Amino acid sequence: TLFLTTIDLLYWRDIKQTGIVFGSFLLLLFSLTQFSVVSVVAYLALAALSATISFRIYKSVLQAVQKTDEGHPFKTYLELEITLSQEQIQKYTDCLQFYVNNTLKELRRLFLVQDLVDSLKFAVLMWLLTYVGALFNGLTLLLMAVVSMFTLPVVYVKHQAQIDQYLGLVRTHINAVVAKIQAKIPGAKRHAE
Repeated sequence: TLFLTTIDLLYWRDIKQTGIVFGSFLLLLFSLTQFSVVSVVAYLALAALSATISFRIYKSVLQAVQKTDEGHPFKTYLELEITLSQEQIQKYTDCLQFYVNNTLKELRRLFLVQDLVDSLKFAVLMWLLTYVGALFNGLTLLLMAVVSMFTLPVVYVKHQAQIDQYLGLVRTHINAVVAKIQAKIPGAKRHAE
């Protein structure tokens, strides 16, 4: 399945396949740092067309010289069904609708201060993101996210005990700070829902 393949890629279980995917992502993102999206898409399309046209001409010449009739070299791919069924489209739109609705409900809850502590946490996060945004543009953050996706899982597996220990310490300190804040702000303690 797609999920297992993604996990295999992120944990570098097939080094060749992961290297190809990781390298392709990096090449695309580095290209986007130098060129516009339109240029990158156009160059990628031209590269793909050059490869397929060259292969088609090569196979045609080879068939003419060898006097064989193998047919179109991409015949199997041309005959593949690539349309989405109505059920698949409905499934994906239902999933998208679920996530959009949940996100809107959560944002409404945070912006209208249903829970003061959660809204304060959100405000701190947004304040920190202003500094991140001042240091990096979105493409740089995306590049860092891709590199992190392919490196952090492997680092975590190799050093899980030490990382879990330090994360436990950080979690303890964060919980202590939140408890102090909740004790000082009246009405900030969570009510049982």
